[in-house]
Amino acid sequence: MSLSEFESRARAWVVETVARLGFDRVDDPYDVAVFHDLGFDDEKALLDQHRTWQRVKLDAGYGALDWPEEFGGAGLGADLAEFFARIENDHCPLRPHELFSVTMHLIAPTIRLLGTEEQKREFLPPMLRGDLLACQLFSEPDAGSDLANLGTRAVRDGDDWVITGQKVWTSGAQFADWGELIARTDPDQPKHAGMTAFLVPLDAPGVEVRPIRQMSGGSSFNEVFLDGVRIPDSLRLGDVGKGWSVALTTLAFEREGGSNTANVGGQFDQLLDTARTLGRDTDPRVRELLARVYLRQKLAQVDMLRDRQAREADAAPTAVGSVRKIQWVDKLAAVSEAARIILGRDLVADTGVPGTFGWNAHVLGAPGYSIAGGSDEIQRNIVAERLLGLPAEARADRGLTWREARARAAAPPS
Repeated sequence: MSLSEFESRARAWVVETVARLGFDRVDDPYDVAVFHDLGFDDEKALLDQHRTWQRVKLDAGYGALDWPEEFGGAGLGADLAEFFARIENDHCPLRPHELFSVTMHLIAPTIRLLGTEEQKREFLPPMLRGDLLACQLFSEPDAGSDLANLGTRAVRDGDDWVITGQKVWTSGAQFADWGELIARTDPDQPKHAGMTAFLVPLDAPGVEVRPIRQMSGGSSFNEVFLDGVRIPDSLRLGDVGKGWSVALTTLAFEREGGSNTANVGGQFDQLLDTARTLGRDTDPRVRELLARVYLRQKLAQVDMLRDRQAREADAAPTAVGSVRKIQWVDKLAAVSEAARIILGRDLVADTGVPGTFGWNAHVLGAPGYSIAGGSDEIQRNIVAERLLGLPAEARADRGLTWREARARAAAPPS
């Protein structure tokens, strides 16, 4: 099938199916928010629509175009998958949701690469159908950018593991069925060596999810508490002590995905419309800032092509994902700066002029992407060490076990 034939057939199918399912076109040309601000019921309804859309797509052969047929995909390659995604963006009104993206583009691919055959059979089909949603249980209050410092413990008890600890900044946990969790299984190993990955049911006894209210108004993120949560060893993902490798695989997928959200957070065209509405599009400073946004938007599109070959070969993501993540965050920052200069005081008060006060949600939400999937500083370290071959950053805890490093950090200064 030629690309033009695929486009014609796919576009017609998307338009007809969206109309049949009754998805209303709710696009707001002034929506430039980075994170959504929905009530619990509305957010659940959005996820239910995503589940329906995914099932219908999969049944029609469009739901996993670049996945191998053995896992329920179409085996047609990343180029057609990206092409179909653009068609969806043109015609499907559903706003993206973090939990669905995490499930489909982070955790399912991780299981596909690193899971046992039993785990692949159990988790991949329902994930690809949208029947099972999963979140990341990675970051902790004392282990954000330095994820390897995490302290949530998993203790072996026969054929089970007992997990106790706290996770934070977990997107979509209040709606997730499962979580991919990294826990400390050997505190007497160096921090990167003593971790193990697990798949944890979030309805298990001892799991408590508490939403976190953000300054932008929504509750996308959550705290997750685990108090003696017991799971079988069959839910271990990867080998004991190899949790860091599992985490790096998922985070690499996240860094790639973080630069693919092309329609999130305000675009050049929306900024230009706002500048024209306020009569500021001829201001030299505004024009300079608009050009910067346009350039970064184009660079992001070009950079998306760099890792296509690796993904078509079914290889794990590389450090190039960190380059893309840095570029995407830089673009969001450029959008925020341009919005502040264009709007001035109108950014903090709703004057009733369409397309103005909405930029407030962007400016409040954009900083979140600078830490999602690892902070900007972490991304630059990855690029420096893994792509450029520069010496590793000096670490005060080098050569120490996790327990020793924690004791040293807690000791009062001498």
